[in-house]
Amino acid sequence: MTPGKDSSNMEGPLKGLRIIEVGTLVAASFAARILGDFGAEVIKIEAPGQPDPLRAWGQGSVAQRGIWWTIQSRNKRLVTLDLRQAGGQEIFRKLCRAADVVIENFRPGTLEKWGVGPDVLARVNSRLILARVSGFGQTGPYRRRPCFAALAEAMGGLRYINGEPDGPPLRMGVSLGDTLAGLFAVQGILLALHERAQSGAGQVVDIALTESCLAMMESAIAEYDLLGKVRARTGARIPGVVPSNVFKTRDGKWFVIAASESRMFERLCAAMELPSLSSDVRFATHESRCVNQDPLEQLIADWVATKDSSELATILEVSDIAGGAVHSAADIVTDPQIVARGSLVAHQDEVMGSFLAQGATPLLSRTPGSVRWAGKWAPGADNQHVYGEIVGLTDQELAQLRASKIM
Repeated sequence: MTPGKDSSNMEGPLKGLRIIEVGTLVAASFAARILGDFGAEVIKIEAPGQPDPLRAWGQGSVAQRGIWWTIQSRNKRLVTLDLRQAGGQEIFRKLCRAADVVIENFRPGTLEKWGVGPDVLARVNSRLILARVSGFGQTGPYRRRPCFAALAEAMGGLRYINGEPDGPPLRMGVSLGDTLAGLFAVQGILLALHERAQSGAGQVVDIALTESCLAMMESAIAEYDLLGKVRARTGARIPGVVPSNVFKTRDGKWFVIAASESRMFERLCAAMELPSLSSDVRFATHESRCVNQDPLEQLIADWVATKDSSELATILEVSDIAGGAVHSAADIVTDPQIVARGSLVAHQDEVMGSFLAQGATPLLSRTPGSVRWAGKWAPGADNQHVYGEIVGLTDQELAQLRASKIM
């Protein structure tokens, strides 16, 4: 099949796994979305009358439907259940008997308070994997503090190093701490599933947003411990990797040029029609380029400023130099590489119609991921299927539960 092609009729490598997602907002939901993209059956639980706030998050909506929700909840079955009531807790335990993984992102202690903590669930299903996503983890003095991605990015170190040297710490324009935690949750779940195949036993996967950000800090902690060096904000450049920065073209487009490898730097000098730069004592080695980063990158900036973006793109490609334009969403949807790889796939919504969004990543040659349906909107849309066919409740029992507002 064509790499990246929408494969909505394929079942994916995680077919046969049943995932219960219980929680709100981003981190756990992102992890469950990835597992669903690759064929797992994902059942998302929302409290009756208290739908996930993510439905209203994001920067765009159509007919009062949040676009982010429609992407984040794709490939999921939606059910309602009140875990604060004993009846809801009992149904949850029954649902967990038929599940492989539970993903939750409540504050530590919440599941225990509701009588569905890890010890209880392990007795219900000894093979169950419980992935617990929280701001600071399940242990430690901060474990019960409230936390969002912004705080995790700050306390995990990412915010401190992001921004201009003389400016405030900056954030990315996405919930980076949440999505990093979601990725580590997927990793932990897959590790636990692999181990379960050998031992037959489930376990708890403990994911902290702060630690997920901390894991991205490369050698910054060791640099401090060994050298007393505190990595700081450096704007668009990276000290110790030169040249690697953003430069503005004559027609106002920003380009990244990353030519720190010596042979590529030689090619850049030739493309700039300044071949002698590569043998200049200030720039002849990577070490000397790091010392003289300011004058070198000023030379590159002056050269880029004489080129229109289309001309510069051609020069960089022909010269085999790592560089390209900084893309907006409008640029991405028409980028030939993105189109050729099928990185964006159509989502079908009954109100929004057809729209493009990111497909499943990574690409698998034989059992690729897919978008089988866009996120549903009605809370409890799959109550009948999940509670009737999976849990085994009768129509009369379902009616009683609806009347008591347990679901």
